[in-house]
Amino acid sequence: MNEAPPSKYSSELLRYGIFIAVAAIAVLFMWFGMDTLEQYLKPEDQAANLKTGTLLPTPKPLKAINLIDQDNKPLTIESFKGQWTFLAIGYTACPDVCPTLMATFRFIDQILRSKGITSNVNFIFVSVDPERDKPENIGRYVHSFNPKFIGATGEPLALRTLTSQLGLMYQKATGQNSAMGYLIDHSASIVLIDPNGSWKAVFTPPHDPDTVAFDFMTIKAQYPTL
Repeated sequence: MNEAPPSKYSSELLRYGIFIAVAAIAVLFMWFGMDTLEQYLKPEDQAANLKTGTLLPTPKPLKAINLIDQDNKPLTIESFKGQWTFLAIGYTACPDVCPTLMATFRFIDQILRSKGITSNVNFIFVSVDPERDKPENIGRYVHSFNPKFIGATGEPLALRTLTSQLGLMYQKATGQNSAMGYLIDHSASIVLIDPNGSWKAVFTPPHDPDTVAFDFMTIKAQYPTL
């Protein structure tokens, strides 16, 4: 089978350091008959139908969360209720991974909007560098990608409480000098939190916005009212 040209989103992602090739046949398969898929897909069939994500066998309810958002308002477990949330960690001085993640968020949002999904979906970027990332500059950072995106951070213990629940890791890189003073090694996965405030799925890199969006719509099919 000949390889089809990449999707329309791939060319811009190249500028962020990701090389993405999406077969045209795969794209047609993704979107053809989506209404039928959403009507008849059973929850137990979801894992077999995901293209790139990993579905947790049982959603994992999140416990105490005590962060602050870019407006210095509390971000708690209640903030996740009634919403689908794509969440990733990083820091604003990140030279490569985080700009790519944020661009991926932007493209996923564009795709979902093109499919008529315009509400009840949040994109949250959590800075794990509270020493340098204050709420106001986190807000400027996330809003440079999309004004609706949410930025957050918190005290070290609060950050560890969140990341340990979601299987995400980070640590200050030792022995690495940079113009920013220091770097932080961190997970590049995107986690999906469902409207009940439970960890539902994870998307490991590299991320193709088309397939992540398809997987999200597959998972969302079991929530007909959201």
